[in-house]
Amino acid sequence: QGSKERFHWQSHNVKQSGVDDMVLLSKISEEAIVENLKKRFMDDYIFTYIGPVLISVNPFKQMPYFTDREIELYQGAAQYENPPHIYALTDNMYRNMLIDGENQCVIISGESGAGKTVAAKYIMGYISKVSGGGEKVQHVKDIILQSNPLLEAFGNAKTVRNNNSSRFGKYFEIQFSRGGEPDGGKISNFLLEKSRVVSQNECERNFHIYYQLIEGASQEQRQNLGIMTPDYYYYLNQSDTYQVEGTDDRSDFHETMNAMQVIGIRGEDQQLVLQIVAGILHLGNISFREEGNYAQVESADSLAFPAYLLGINQDRLNEKVTSRKMDSKWGGRSESITVTLNVEQAAYTRDALAKGLYTRVFDFLVESINRAMQKPNEEYSIGVLDIYGFEIFQKNGFEQFCINFVNEKLQQIFIELTLKAEQEEYVQEGIKWTQIQYFNNKVVCDLIENKLNPPGIMSVLDDVCATMHATGEGADQTLLQKLQAAVGNHEHFNSWSSGFVIHHYAGKVSYDVNGFCERNRDVLFTDLIELMQSSEYGFIRMLFPEKLDSDKKGRPTTAGSKIKKQANDLVNTLMKCTPHYIRCIKPNETKKPRDWEESRVKHQVEYLGLKENIRVRRAGFAYRRLFHKFLQRYAILTPETWPSWRGDERQGVQHLLRSVNMDPDQYQMGRSKVFVKNPESLFLLEEMRERKFDGFARVIQKAWRRHIAIRKYEQMREEASNILYNFKERRRNSINRNFVGDYLGMEERPELRQFLAKRERIDFADSITKYDRRFKPIKRDFILTPKYFYLIGREKVKKGPEKGQIKEVLKKKVEIQAVSGVSLSTRQDDFFILHENNADNFLESIFKTELISLLCKRYEELTRTKLCLSFKDTLQFRVKKEGWGGGGTRNVTFVRGQGDVATLKAGGKTLTVSIGDGLPRNAKPTRKEATQSRGGRRCPVPSRSTPPAPQGACRNGGPQFPRGDSQARQETSTAPQKQGRGPPAAALPARNTTRQLKARPPSEHNMDFLNVPDQGVAG
Repeated sequence: QGSKERFHWQSHNVKQSGVDDMVLLSKISEEAIVENLKKRFMDDYIFTYIGPVLISVNPFKQMPYFTDREIELYQGAAQYENPPHIYALTDNMYRNMLIDGENQCVIISGESGAGKTVAAKYIMGYISKVSGGGEKVQHVKDIILQSNPLLEAFGNAKTVRNNNSSRFGKYFEIQFSRGGEPDGGKISNFLLEKSRVVSQNECERNFHIYYQLIEGASQEQRQNLGIMTPDYYYYLNQSDTYQVEGTDDRSDFHETMNAMQVIGIRGEDQQLVLQIVAGILHLGNISFREEGNYAQVESADSLAFPAYLLGINQDRLNEKVTSRKMDSKWGGRSESITVTLNVEQAAYTRDALAKGLYTRVFDFLVESINRAMQKPNEEYSIGVLDIYGFEIFQKNGFEQFCINFVNEKLQQIFIELTLKAEQEEYVQEGIKWTQIQYFNNKVVCDLIENKLNPPGIMSVLDDVCATMHATGEGADQTLLQKLQAAVGNHEHFNSWSSGFVIHHYAGKVSYDVNGFCERNRDVLFTDLIELMQSSEYGFIRMLFPEKLDSDKKGRPTTAGSKIKKQANDLVNTLMKCTPHYIRCIKPNETKKPRDWEESRVKHQVEYLGLKENIRVRRAGFAYRRLFHKFLQRYAILTPETWPSWRGDERQGVQHLLRSVNMDPDQYQMGRSKVFVKNPESLFLLEEMRERKFDGFARVIQKAWRRHIAIRKYEQMREEASNILYNFKERRRNSINRNFVGDYLGMEERPELRQFLAKRERIDFADSITKYDRRFKPIKRDFILTPKYFYLIGREKVKKGPEKGQIKEVLKKKVEIQAVSGVSLSTRQDDFFILHENNADNFLESIFKTELISLLCKRYEELTRTKLCLSFKDTLQFRVKKEGWGGGGTRNVTFVRGQGDVATLKAGGKTLTVSIGDGLPRNAKPTRKEATQSRGGRRCPVPSRSTPPAPQGACRNGGPQFPRGDSQARQETSTAPQKQGRGPPAAALPARNTTRQLKARPPSEHNMDFLNVPDQGVAG
């Protein structure tokens, strides 16, 4: 439990608001739930948990916590480690898929405008960011992300309740390889609201693509497609609404066209898609007048442009919208007769053609996305269901009936799996349980979809469509009469003079039967199909592949029966996955941020069943697993169960839980499953498991790194040596040494790690000495990564609760590209100068060869040029101007002295370094010592001690400190040295005109971790 508390995000002084998991509410009631959601909403916390279920309240504004920082924060973290977020749920799905090898799905539900589509986009964006992969995988990721703007352009529209309402349902399956890379995908679309193509209610718009085309088309496109202002087109001007607040149709058009390009739709096909969209607009402007009860096109000119854009004959278009060919059978013979249409029928035919064209273009786009992402065999998948929200308008028709039916089916899944199945499972497994009551909406689903005894609404509707002409009010009134006879006594059904009422789980909805039969029949007349098949454009002919000469048998498929089949197929697909739930709530009807309508939210809380969900979750068990699966996952925690338990699986689970000291109150053993009550208990098991694997991974990594280190040892040493070859004398004790890279043990140094990015790789890390403008030596930790180098110092805190404590401080973070060169002497010393744009760094490191070779390598990778190295015995470095102190330059002169120990003598702005001769400049590492290193004996690693205050002086009057390898130091020093990380204050002589000081090696470290080069030979 202590471990859990240590990692819980609430222990990190993060701002809190209300209760983040409503299972912990002190009082369970609709009022308490609404109050908690309101408190969090007003403080800009839009996500709340009910156990594993995520509640999302639409903020109606862009929130700041969807950046790369949050993605990094939630990746691989347990649910309790961070505040509630959609990224936490997504990461849980992704990891469960990889760990358990089971397909996952997320069901996003809520009414229109509650934020379902945006939630789906965040899920896909997160998966794209955290999953790896090469070029092919990146291509699939691009398609996944670009499918959103494309499908939104053709499938979304402004409605009264939502400025970007999905007018179609989609189930997006992202398919993964066994390694977790997204390498395929599939979209299933259903319920496109095609009636919107030809008519919209007041304050609503047609699909976005029309307005995008009008605003974003180039001058050439406008001319070729006959683009005018939106009020010119009948299909757009019925609602008198053309703009949407916060929407830029022009930029959205370019995004849509870019998405088509990414998905791989050819340029000519893109142009034809736009041609069809424009052609539909011009079709809508064909109007009719009545002549002797028959329809005539009012203006022949209105036929010319749609015929031109669709590549069909103008006269044939005129004929097909004003007359219809009908087949009649008499005896064994059949003959065709042409029937002239009246004005109402002609307008219906025109609209049917427009809807048919648009639907097929939309299906083509979905198929193009699927074709671009298809893979030969499915392995793992995560499905994201984004479907219309529940809809209740003033006037509800056939579309609302279908939408609400699918929502009813999804609610049934939620009830089946979270309320009904869970409680039934407890009974079957013999778990102690008190039944919790809830409303099961299966009775409403049966009312709509039953085939017999009694027949459901859809069956009655199909029967009416099969036995009557499904046009006009007569068929609709017959439908109403038959419904009253079939289901009139049903407790969730009422009827009135021109419609009926269904008591849905989300409330009572009144449906107007006008147009029900016509829209259910959903037949595109063969005349119109023949007309489109005569187009000069192969692309348009491809959209109409029907074979009209084949004999038709049986009833035509109706829209209702298609939707029923799609809904049941969807349910079957979802039931095969491990489901996750996001329940979206719309806080107001104004679509404004920080506006809270109490009654609206309470109604949604009620019909979403959140109170019952909390009660079941609180009383129930957060986790259940079959015995063998539980053992399979956690066997590693005990020696008796690893690698496999020999014996009864139930006893194995009990032994494992006792071994990890889990409180018996926290779990129950069923007949075939173990049930764990609290998520915290499970999180602790997961932590223990991860620590075990982490330990094993470290062993493997150590072995592998050692192998790599030995294999590349000579090569790396040669490359580093070549940098100094013929330019600089070498030290005897360093020319043949091994390269470790991380001399600070950065994995165990969070106080240093805090200055680096979370997954930033470390090439080199060591304590070095930096000399300031007065040549005063200062200890610094030098860290080199692939893009930066860092200088980290230590300072005493001057105020606050930590006053007097020594804390690490980032002194410099410099991009490697900003390094303009490195200056070194030709002697065997360890000094070097890093030149950068503003000021230079005069440094000393006993591992300079390794450091500089890695710096050169990274510089060349980033700039494609070699880093300039200068070798002279008189060096200059620039110092930064500070306050009243001047900047300018300082000089360092190297002269021949005695021995391997450098002696420093400072005078004014010049430092003189004396040191004896080293190995010749053309010295190279010897193969003999490299072989010894392979045999197990390490090459000497120079050891360093913290510089004490100056005590003695050399012949020239300055303090002197010994240098050399660790062995030499041990022989010459009998006083025990303290090992420590923090540097003591270095006392310097009083300032004179000349002074001499000794080069100070950085502080000594515990070198045990050097036994294995944790970062490889060079990090």
